[in-house]
Amino acid sequence: MKKNLLISLWMTIATTILFGLIYPLVVTGLAQLIFPHKANGQLIQKDGQIVGSTLIGQGFSSPGYFHSRPSAAGNGWDAANSGGSNLGPTNQKLLDRVKGDVATAQADNPGTPVPIDLVTTSASGFDPDITPAAAEFQLPRVAKARGTTVDQLRPLLAKHTYGRQIGFLGEPRVNVLELNLELDRQFPINKQARVQ
Repeated sequence: MKKNLLISLWMTIATTILFGLIYPLVVTGLAQLIFPHKANGQLIQKDGQIVGSTLIGQGFSSPGYFHSRPSAAGNGWDAANSGGSNLGPTNQKLLDRVKGDVATAQADNPGTPVPIDLVTTSASGFDPDITPAAAEFQLPRVAKARGTTVDQLRPLLAKHTYGRQIGFLGEPRVNVLELNLELDRQFPINKQARVQ
C-alpha cells in the first residue's frame, strides 16, 4: 500500500512538472519563435499604438467607416458579456431589433436587400469579419462620407477580402478593422473621426 501511494505521488509530481510546466513552456516558446504575430493575438498597431486585433471585432458607427456585425455583448462591445443573445427566431425582442436594423440599413442604401450579417449577431458577439456582400452594401455610404466614389473604394475592398481557408473551409470574409484602417490611410477624413 505504501509503495503504491509513493508511486502515485511521484507520478503526480512528474506529470505536473512535465505537462503543467515543461510542455506549455516549450509550446509557447516554439509559437513565439515560429509564429510570433499569431502567438501574440494578431494585434494591429497604428502610429506605434495597439488599436485592436484581427481576431476580435470592434464597433464602428460613423458613416465614414464600414460597420461590423451587431454585437450582443452588451453596450460598447463589452468583453465581459461575450456571447450571443440566446434569443430564439420567434422572440419579439429579436424581431424588433432586426427590423429596426434593416430599416436603418435600407435608409443608407434604398432598394438593395440588406445582407443578413449586418443585422444579426455572431455567436461570440465579437466577430471581426463581415461578408463581402455586407461590405459591398456599405460602399455607397462610406464613399459619400469620404468624398470619393464607390469605384475608387472597390480595389481597397478587394485587397481586404480573404477567400476560403485552404480553398474550401469557411466563407469569403472582410476584416472590418483592417479595412477601416486602410480607409484612413488612403481616404482620410477629419482627424477627430478617425479610428483611435
